[in-house]
Amino acid sequence: MRPKSSKKQFQNKKSFFNYHIYETYEAGVVLNGLEIKAIRAGKIDLSTSYAKVINQEVFWLGGNIGVLEGDQQRTRKLLLNAEEIKRIQGKINQDRKVLIPIKLYIKRGKAKLLIGLAKGKKKFDKRETIKQRDQERDSQIAAKV
Repeated sequence: MRPKSSKKQFQNKKSFFNYHIYETYEAGVVLNGLEIKAIRAGKIDLSTSYAKVINQEVFWLGGNIGVLEGDQQRTRKLLLNAEEIKRIQGKINQDRKVLIPIKLYIKRGKAKLLIGLAKGKKKFDKRETIKQRDQERDSQIAAKV
């Protein structure tokens, strides 16, 4: 009997601060054996990566997986339905949105990447986010006291 695996999730913490996220999609990631071992060991960085549609296929660029051999930041293919890819490509072309990785996790032994259709925040939007966060923290502290 196999022991239950711990749910490992790796989040891009800056994604919600730097972008307005409108839609999310769950995509499978094409990896080799060393890369999946590195993910299970926790050697991954999503902060500088992004996804792009090229020739009706979605690719994950700049994702840093800490493997000892080979390229750590190689381009990896994402697995999505053809309808989803067409919908994503239309929204990217029409509304000038980008695809960013939000979270990488293991689901039933397979690596999944949650990507978001997003638009970059302006500086004043980021200030507003900080202000709301401070107000929520202050109200929680007041509720505890």
